[in-house]
Amino acid sequence: MKIISYNVNGIRAALNKDFIGWLKSANPDVICLQEIKAMKDQLELDIFEAAGYKYHYWFSAQKKGYSGVAILSKTEPNHVEFGTGIASMDFEGRNLRVDFDGFSVMSLYLPSGTNDDRLQHKFDYMDMFQEYINTLKHEIPNLIICGDYNICHEEIDIHNPKMKGVSGFLPEEREWLGKFIDSGFIDSFRYLHPEKQEYTWWSYRANSRANNKGWRLDYALASKPLQEKLKRSVILSEAVHSDHCPILLEIEN
Repeated sequence: MKIISYNVNGIRAALNKDFIGWLKSANPDVICLQEIKAMKDQLELDIFEAAGYKYHYWFSAQKKGYSGVAILSKTEPNHVEFGTGIASMDFEGRNLRVDFDGFSVMSLYLPSGTNDDRLQHKFDYMDMFQEYINTLKHEIPNLIICGDYNICHEEIDIHNPKMKGVSGFLPEEREWLGKFIDSGFIDSFRYLHPEKQEYTWWSYRANSRANNKGWRLDYALASKPLQEKLKRSVILSEAVHSDHCPILLEIEN
């Protein structure tokens, strides 16, 4: 089973760059989207269905043109969970989960810390999310959390490890992500590629993508019971619909 996660930085903008053609070619069974920046009623949903994704779920932010996540699937899930049930986490549309037989897939868009207020919101969200997942794992032990975590975990995950004072690579953020992984998850890409230095996000400034001055902000974290089912994890850097690129995880279903 192929699962893709992609921060599209605006699904309508991505559609104008032949996102559907790319989606048909990539052909995942499930795709998790982040930063869709659209309400469901602003989209022509039949184009996703025509591409093979009859089952599609959208969890938008209350603020138009901002944040939001979605999941498209070829197979109907047994259950869909919109948000976490925690209002301070859910008003920006950052968490969506689908449950299948034997495992669940979550699309996550962790806040960025662009200023002091947003950084504090990010830390608060991280703490609440950890508590939420600690409880959820008892109900759903086979869980894959895909998405934009807005954090580089290790020095290998950023082109310039000296950028220690910038949100996304702050010691506190990196420590939280490390503890979150250690709480029962596997960073699928790092597990299968211990030494590979590849990135999933590049600034639009200073020709960063052409110079490969990037950050690895997007992860497919799989709970430890799924370890033996992890077959392939790759970064699809050739896709250029966004300032992020997609990541792919293949599991034995």
